Amino acid sequence: MSSTVSAAPASSAAPTEGATLSPSPALVRRPGRWIDGWNAEDPVQWEQEGAAIAQRNLRWSIFAEFLGFVVWQLWSIVVVSLPAAGFTFDTAQTFWLISMPSLVGATLRFPYTFMVPRFGGRNWTIVSAALLLIPAVGLAICVANPQTPFGVMLLVAALAGFGGGNFASSMANITFFYPQRKKGWALGLNAAGGNLGAAVAQFAVPIVITIGAGVTLQLPLAGLIWVPLIVVAIVGAWLRMDNLSNARADLKASLAALRAPELWLMALLYIGTFGSFIGFSGVFPKLIADQFPSFGALPVAGATVSLAFLGALVGSLARPFGGRLADRFGGSIVTIAAFVIMAAGALAVVLTLPLDNFWLFLGFFLVLFIASGAGNGATYRMIPTLFALRAGAADGHSTAGDISAQRTAAAALGIVSAFGAYGGFVIPQVLGLSKTSTGGYEAGLLWFVGAYAVLLAITVGIALRGRARGVRI
Repeated sequence: MSSTVSAAPASSAAPTEGATLSPSPALVRRPGRWIDGWNAEDPVQWEQEGAAIAQRNLRWSIFAEFLGFVVWQLWSIVVVSLPAAGFTFDTAQTFWLISMPSLVGATLRFPYTFMVPRFGGRNWTIVSAALLLIPAVGLAICVANPQTPFGVMLLVAALAGFGGGNFASSMANITFFYPQRKKGWALGLNAAGGNLGAAVAQFAVPIVITIGAGVTLQLPLAGLIWVPLIVVAIVGAWLRMDNLSNARADLKASLAALRAPELWLMALLYIGTFGSFIGFSGVFPKLIADQFPSFGALPVAGATVSLAFLGALVGSLARPFGGRLADRFGGSIVTIAAFVIMAAGALAVVLTLPLDNFWLFLGFFLVLFIASGAGNGATYRMIPTLFALRAGAADGHSTAGDISAQRTAAAALGIVSAFGAYGGFVIPQVLGLSKTSTGGYEAGLLWFVGAYAVLLAITVGIALRGRARGVRI
């Protein structure tokens, strides 16, 4: 029924007050910034007004998601400064503070996936942005007192998971705004804008908490400086974003996505790409501080700068280009290249650690980050393609299928993103285990090399399956 409504031309529908006759299906605007009649696959509607609406919503979605990633990553930055502020946590406790936001954020992505269909993209962006105020202010309160119990710190760190949940709803929302041929680039930009939050936070927070502080760190500012920007995101979403009435998902479609073997294959691949990006982003400040203490905090103009932000930065910037390459060549080919480079980068880090050369360490890790970022965009681009093919589309790479297939794919995007985010929990925990059991990180990194080899084999299988059908995946 829903697919019939979305495909119907305006001339076949009953005239609606306020609608404008045009050669394309009419867009009808209702109170609450709801839009009826949206069809991104219609070229006339897209050229006339659809592209402008999609771009406006994408800009504000990126900003809100950017702040979500900022809040999500705050604890991975703050933990490095906790000893200097008077906190005495052991290695295991430190890695729990780093990984707990990812565990909660990954879990929240499951319900967040269905919030856009339930409440509307604009409406949920307002709510999800407002929720970021809780962990931002909570962190400021906790780190102001070195006597704060570890249990309380861990609970507030868990609340930072609100920021991780935002990704699923944001991506599920944006996928409805763009035609299939542009999804890779649009989703890549949306994700990259969010991912940049990790880089900006890792760059800005060390400066803010140390500048002009003398011997006293201003740790509460790590959370408080983001509060005004969160308020801007709330107001901007309220005034400038839209809800699409056809961005609906039903339980039947979601269960169909869960039953599809494609979803579970993509979940594994996304753990390897995005999970590596967010996991290594979270632990990178700690790795640098442990392996190369003299480079962990560089004094610049009375403040402290950490080079850890470079990893999240290059990975974020690589993501939309991974999506664009996937638009052109197919996501599986780009993902194959990503896993090869990620395995080589991790192995190179292991082999060069005994040399005690920071610049080799940094360079090979940046290669790993770039490959994981490009792999994020490429892997995510494969999801709507696979579900369009599953729905019977002759060429899922350039055709989205009917509205039911699009809704199932949107649900799959959110579910896969949730599984991928668990990498942000697994990687710090694995590296923490490696550190406590062997005294170093080499063993943990070698485990990841093996995992990338397995995921590479899975991706090759998917690519060969597509080639056998004569389509790009």
